Amino acid sequence: MKILKNSFYVLNIILIIFYLYPGSIMGCFLYNDCYIQPQLTRDFLVSSNHFYVFFILSAIGFLSFSKDLKKISYYLISLSILLELLHIIIPIRSFEVADLLGNILGVLLSLILFKLFIFRRLK
Repeated sequence: MKILKNSFYVLNIILIIFYLYPGSIMGCFLYNDCYIQPQLTRDFLVSSNHFYVFFILSAIGFLSFSKDLKKISYYLISLSILLELLHIIIPIRSFEVADLLGNILGVLLSLILFKLFIFRRLK
């Protein structure tokens, strides 16, 4: 469990750096252009990149802190909202509702699946 918690902390730091960087760190490395954001899959009603990132981060968070599920849920939802709102003031970045919804949906779907898994395990 210690490795999982440490992974969660490291992923949090990486996520915050990527979110607060004015431009695209991945675009700088992959395309040699910090203005291009790589896209894993097409967006639906929500941003797929944001959904994937918050789904994975949340899954690791819920596994790491399963005894404090309420606290980690509040933290992840707050983080997803705060990071997207900060795009309003970061140069070259912009606030987008689809990104915010992708963040929140990633956290919520991860939470639902985690609770279903726990529920099935208890039966």
